[in-house]
Amino acid sequence: MLQAIHPKLPMRDKEVTKSYYIDSLGFKEWSVTDYPDYLMLEKDELQLHFFLFKDLNPRENYGQVYIRVNQIEKLYQSLLKNKVAIHPNGKLETKPWGQKEFSLLDPDSNLLTFGASII
Repeated sequence: MLQAIHPKLPMRDKEVTKSYYIDSLGFKEWSVTDYPDYLMLEKDELQLHFFLFKDLNPRENYGQVYIRVNQIEKLYQSLLKNKVAIHPNGKLETKPWGQKEFSLLDPDSNLLTFGASII
């Protein structure tokens, strides 16, 4: 039945979004077809899709994705090494609900939270 989920997030500028996810987070383009108002990216087993929303106000964007990972400390350190900005309230820490998590905001203020179970 259900096999995968591919979140669709808003983007204001396709090239800015593509650059951030590829150059900063290590994603690559998924589709060989270039759709002018749509972007599909992947990393490992994860796909993220983006739709063009030029009038998006980043201060009013509530796009969020929770991404489960393994080796969360390694991922966190690699992002710091690449000078990826971590959300000011989202530094790596253990949460009371049994997850180790951190968060960041993409150029359109989509919140990406990365988490690993510690239980």
